[in-house]
Amino acid sequence: MTWSAADVPDLSGRTALVTGASGGIGRETARVLAAHGAHVVLACRSEQRARAVAEWAGGSTEVVELDLASLDSVRRAAARVRDRHARLDLLVNNAGVMFPSYGRTADGFEVHLGVNHLGHFALTGLLLGLMSGVPGSRVVTVGSLAHRVGLGGFDADRARSGSGRRSVTAYGRSKLANLLFARELQRRLTAAGAATVSLAAHPGLSPTGLWHGDPPAVLRPVVAAGMRWLAQPAQAAALPSLRAATDPQVPRGAYLGPARRFGSRGAPVPARSSRAARDAAAQARLWELSEELTGVRYEFASAPGPGPGEPAAGVCPVMGSRG
Repeated sequence: MTWSAADVPDLSGRTALVTGASGGIGRETARVLAAHGAHVVLACRSEQRARAVAEWAGGSTEVVELDLASLDSVRRAAARVRDRHARLDLLVNNAGVMFPSYGRTADGFEVHLGVNHLGHFALTGLLLGLMSGVPGSRVVTVGSLAHRVGLGGFDADRARSGSGRRSVTAYGRSKLANLLFARELQRRLTAAGAATVSLAAHPGLSPTGLWHGDPPAVLRPVVAAGMRWLAQPAQAAALPSLRAATDPQVPRGAYLGPARRFGSRGAPVPARSSRAARDAAAQARLWELSEELTGVRYEFASAPGPGPGEPAAGVCPVMGSRG
């Protein structure tokens, strides 16, 4: 059966946060979640653009300023969300950069790793207290097909290198980090008996603003040709994230992506990652490095026992029947 946005269940009473919701796949993800009743926090670097999206999307929304290239901004955004909300049901770590015009974050990290992974690692850790006791809560981390070219491993020196601004492998390494993080997070959530589950998704290829960076010259004709044949619009590219966030049939720790044309387009289905992304030792090492670099240590709360008529832990009431 083909899964579509029409399969998103009623999310009334749920709160979702989507990073990078001011454009592209994040904007579409936020719109669909709001259309199905969720209160959606648009966490974006540009408040002005985010407010325009909130007005366009309709439904119940709010805007929080978040610059993932600054750990101070991440901490301020997380504090603002904690002040405003007692619980968080869905966290979609969607924002990202590819071949940006700058080389290091405000904290001195290589920009791809700093924004795509370390910023999200810190944000998730700072918000997990709102989630880990909430039955059905989910963290969805958005990866990429490019994780397969994430070569070179992870260490503090490489994390602080400024040489990766236009590097395909630096971008791929950051997306590999997304998958390693998502899987290690699930392992730790399971060990803690937490209610929250961690999943990952990739959008395939889509001509969103992420491609408006400055790719190496040799890639530009390849990118242009590939987009014409393989790409899908943001509405379709958002479906893997939406399915990971809302489909009750998706198991914890799953990784979803498009079904067709080498994973570049089509309906969202279980996707296969690289062997490097499935390396448990690498997952643990990256986690330790990320804690060291960000200063964020995770605290896991166990899931409460089910009350009368409630599903057992691991069953996702956020997914209930469609309205």
